[in-house]
Amino acid sequence: MPTDPTPDAALLDLIALVARLRSPEGCPWDRVQTLASLTPHTIEEAYEVVEAIETNQPEQLRQELGDLLFHVILYSQIAQEEGHFTLTDVIQEVTKKMRRRHPHVFGPQRQEVAEQVAMEGVERLRHNWETIKRQEKQVDSATIPSVFDGLPNALPALHLAYKVQQKMARIGFDWPEPAPVLAKVHEELAELEQARQEADPSAIEEEIGDVLFTLANYARHLKINPEKALRRSTLKFQNRFRYIEQRLREEGLSVHDVPLERLESLWQESKRQESLENISDT
Repeated sequence: MPTDPTPDAALLDLIALVARLRSPEGCPWDRVQTLASLTPHTIEEAYEVVEAIETNQPEQLRQELGDLLFHVILYSQIAQEEGHFTLTDVIQEVTKKMRRRHPHVFGPQRQEVAEQVAMEGVERLRHNWETIKRQEKQVDSATIPSVFDGLPNALPALHLAYKVQQKMARIGFDWPEPAPVLAKVHEELAELEQARQEADPSAIEEEIGDVLFTLANYARHLKINPEKALRRSTLKFQNRFRYIEQRLREEGLSVHDVPLERLESLWQESKRQESLENISDT
């Protein structure tokens, strides 16, 4: 396993680099960035980290984690310039928070909590985590506490639906088994078809949302993360279509040069090729 003998020096070097980029003698692009302007770039960097993990590319992951760390330090530098907080504040706060939220590792009753976890499993950890988060939450007296506190609505919609349904399950507002959820999926599909027949765009959009929300719930009952499942299917589709593009390129053609029937034929060929590759890998 690789060792990391000098993380402090490396981190200080990156902190100094970011400060230089933000200085009057630094980079014009970095100097004009704000907390708000960076957010779309940060989201993109986070997804690039995920892609490197999903495609099992450690070298790429190393680079993408570096990009994400750069963003954390850049956000902190901007916040420091605006008088909000420093990078040290960020590090100290997350360290204290992680200690609080892991009483089975760091707390004075860690042995007792660890025994609870050993008997009740990971669910006890999740329960403890949510309890501690609620205790940390300083709710204004004019604000009604909610089970959704701390859940960012800026999450990708499918993942947000999954997280909302997880929270509902933890308070018991849930179906006890998958079968009635599947029945609800069929019910929502029927309502979608009714909206389509009535040609009501607003109703169609609403019903499609209901179908997706219910499908996400069904996936959760089957212990499947719907975001991960959809990404897997989308990547599978891309790989199959790339096969079509490659086959046509070998013939000096492109997807724009052939009729739909040929594309469909190559699509089926790509599926057969995929099946053969899967068999050879087993």
